[in-house]
Amino acid sequence: MDFAQLFRCALTIVSPELNTRVCYRVKFGRPINLSTPNTLDEKILKLKLEEYGKSKLVKECADKYRVRNYVRRIGCEEILIPLLDSFDKVEEIDWDKLPDKFAMKWNFGCGYNIICSDKSKLDKKEVLKTMKRWGRSNYYLGYSEIQYKNVKKKILIESFLDDNSGKNPADYKIYCFNGKPYCVMLCMDRENDHAKYYFFDRDWNFLRINKNGLEAPEDFTIVKPRGIEEAFQYAEKLCAPFKFVRVDLYIINGKVFFGELTFTPSGGMDSSRLPETDLMFGEMLQI
Repeated sequence: MDFAQLFRCALTIVSPELNTRVCYRVKFGRPINLSTPNTLDEKILKLKLEEYGKSKLVKECADKYRVRNYVRRIGCEEILIPLLDSFDKVEEIDWDKLPDKFAMKWNFGCGYNIICSDKSKLDKKEVLKTMKRWGRSNYYLGYSEIQYKNVKKKILIESFLDDNSGKNPADYKIYCFNGKPYCVMLCMDRENDHAKYYFFDRDWNFLRINKNGLEAPEDFTIVKPRGIEEAFQYAEKLCAPFKFVRVDLYIINGKVFFGELTFTPSGGMDSSRLPETDLMFGEMLQI
């Protein structure tokens, strides 16, 4: 952990609000407006500080293990990725029982996952080392993402999602405001740091509201994926109780699969979002 990370963690221990104010100024070069927030980031951070730590439902749904119970309760069990196994400790992982392809992840935070497409080529010692390092972290401290505090840590082994493209499947991240889905951010080509992000509305109209969208050719289009209507329908059920949430889904050969519910995208400080889009999304979110 470098000095900047240690400093952010120390700020959270002193005061989550102090962490938020300092990190926001560093990210955006201006003070955050928490009293009368206008942008989506400001409103997400206000929700984080005032509500997320108190909401049993938000804390349940931020946990990638317990959120599965929520998905079942609302009648969407069929979109859950099959859970092959789960472990409390890295040392409990039984490699012999794992299939040739699988996804391994911790149930807290972001990015703590390993996608295995061929177990015979997996460096198991390195995987164990990485998983142990991730497991020791108090992820919530970095940007005071209170919804992850005190999550009982668990390792999940899920079925491998294969769309036969040879790449990781595309992500469909649906932005939902006050219980209603508005648009989807399609994440493509995430291998080798060449990810592209494109926004579409519910009718699959292309929205030029981010950098990749503005840079796209005038005649740019992506074929409407089979299953996108169902994805929005599931997102509407999943987002209903929340003021803001991003519903992250996959679509494999027309079938929708649940990824996770994200309450603080980019820690609530998405500096890659266009300022005008951050303001537009902020106007859509009533808190």
